[in-house]
Amino acid sequence: MDATAMRAVTWQRTGEAVAGVLVRVMAWGRYLVGAPVVLAGLTVALLGTPAAQAQETAVASEYLVRPGDILQVSVWKEPELTRELLVRPDGGFSFPLAGQVHAQGRPVADIEQEIKSRIERYIPEPVVTVSVMKVLGNNVNVVGKVNRPGEYIMNGPVDVMKAISMAGGTTVFADLDDIVVLRREVDGSQSAIPFDYTEVEAGRRLEQNIQLQAGDVVVVP
Repeated sequence: MDATAMRAVTWQRTGEAVAGVLVRVMAWGRYLVGAPVVLAGLTVALLGTPAAQAQETAVASEYLVRPGDILQVSVWKEPELTRELLVRPDGGFSFPLAGQVHAQGRPVADIEQEIKSRIERYIPEPVVTVSVMKVLGNNVNVVGKVNRPGEYIMNGPVDVMKAISMAGGTTVFADLDDIVVLRREVDGSQSAIPFDYTEVEAGRRLEQNIQLQAGDVVVVP
């Protein structure tokens, strides 16, 4: 039997063994407390989750960098060119050989390409990786008559109702009809967007429940 055939047989036997383990776990699972969690953990460990990994990569590639975020920039086989960088309030950061790089509002893939194009005159065919380590710039504030006022990081889409929920909900003294969202525009001006909690809770005028942007402030009077 040649090497290719031996590998095929090995993979087949491995697959059969894994399938056997999963069948036994499923049979035992009905008698175990928390069996679905155990089974899910074993399934991930044994089979992997390429679909989930692909989805995570897609989400990461779509994220737009904001001031306050912390990025890790590295160049393969160039350990001295590995940096953990804070995106400044003006939206930029500096990197050796690349100089000043504007990152605000851009996906990491775009930033990688720009750094690569700038440093390839010094390093032939560089492999540049940019990772978002902390999304500290993607936050909103909820203030006023809520149970937990403060600053909250948005790890995904957050609308007004969700932001209020993150802040522990409103207090009994809150004026639910006069909530506003304060938003700073690109030109520096500020707008106040009204939000009527009572109507949205009743399923009316749902267009008020807008998706928040980084830097928005939800004021509950």
